[in-house]
Amino acid sequence: MPRHLRSLMDVTPAEFDRIVELAGNVKKRPQLYTEKLAGRSIAVIFSKQSTRTRISFEVGIRQLGAHPVILTAGGSSGMQMGRGETIEDTAKVLSRFVDAIVIRTFAQADVDGLAAHGTVPVVNALTDDYHPCQALADAQTLRERFGTTKGLKLVYVGAGNNVTHSLMLAGPRGGFDVVAACPATLPPSAHVLARAQADAKAAGTSVTVETNLLEAVKNADAIYTDTWVSMGQDEEAKELIAKLDGFCVTREVMKAANERAIFMHCLPAHRGEECMADVIDGPQSVVFDQAENRLHAQKALLLLLLGAESWT
Repeated sequence: MPRHLRSLMDVTPAEFDRIVELAGNVKKRPQLYTEKLAGRSIAVIFSKQSTRTRISFEVGIRQLGAHPVILTAGGSSGMQMGRGETIEDTAKVLSRFVDAIVIRTFAQADVDGLAAHGTVPVVNALTDDYHPCQALADAQTLRERFGTTKGLKLVYVGAGNNVTHSLMLAGPRGGFDVVAACPATLPPSAHVLARAQADAKAAGTSVTVETNLLEAVKNADAIYTDTWVSMGQDEEAKELIAKLDGFCVTREVMKAANERAIFMHCLPAHRGEECMADVIDGPQSVVFDQAENRLHAQKALLLLLLGAESWT
């Protein structure tokens, strides 16, 4: 049976560490991996617009020697999946053509369906519920900055969303504590929180939710935020911005954290909304390291899922 990354629930703490470790090796010595996936083809499906995800996967797949097949799932030039063909049929057909499927879409059920009915590895490149590849790159960035992910405190600031969920699942796997500083009206999923807290208990870490921003960021090693209005939320924009008033990451918020604290953002950013320009463009910001590390973390993930590198 193929291995998948539908969410970070698909990997153990040891496997999480292995992905992050390999990502660092791939970044340092990319020349060692240029033929590792030679002769392979990987479908990369987009139901949502993309900058970092498309470029990092397309470039990364080519850098490993494989061929990226870029597909869209909507519009007149898109796949039949965007015109009513079932996920089950799509999974079975693509499995006859390609060696893996990467998909950026809205519904988590699409990712789960491809994994359930196909016979090749499936990678969740973003859904409304999870963004596991981003969290892997984030863990790599933490490791680069601090030498380890173990024992750190990361505070996510903003609405509970797919990034929040993946960070909450990443914490127990990477050995760091996660605090979701969210308005009471925009909490993370109760289901994901319960799973993350159970994982944290087993790992000896913590995952908590806090509505007081300045209380949440005390002793933080990393403060992380995301755009307040995500793709497809245009009609809700005014309401979301109103609910998130007071959750902007400012210099004052950064000063309330550890002196060594870094600022993280998965991008795209809207300066003056979720963060101030002097924070994201300041010396504590590692946002472009995070963006670059999407490339390396995803290359490491594909190497492992396709059996070109060992999980141990």
